[in-house]
Amino acid sequence: MDTTQLLKGVLDLAVLAVLDGEDGYGYDVVRRLRAAGLQDVGDASVYGTLRRLYSAGHLTSYVVPSAEGPHRKYYGLNVSGRSQLEISTKTWHGFADTMTALLQQNAEVAS
Repeated sequence: MDTTQLLKGVLDLAVLAVLDGEDGYGYDVVRRLRAAGLQDVGDASVYGTLRRLYSAGHLTSYVVPSAEGPHRKYYGLNVSGRSQLEISTKTWHGFADTMTALLQQNAEVAS
């Protein structure tokens, strides 16, 4: 199964979930997603998702100077982002439960 297609469908949710615990800048979000097991996530995809979620009004942003290079733009969830995370989480659980039931049903028929 091509996990990149699955990832495209859930990247917004994954980014919101990562930012729910702690604000982060672009590469930090990428690193945290990969550490959570999403090794196939691309840098450009995450940066685009952050911009899209910010434009949709789900994220706040602020710039922090960095002693190690250019300033970093941090993103965090706002009220709209937390609401979107809650809605998307419910949708994900419903979808995952449906797929689990379907796969179990097929496994039982095959046995």
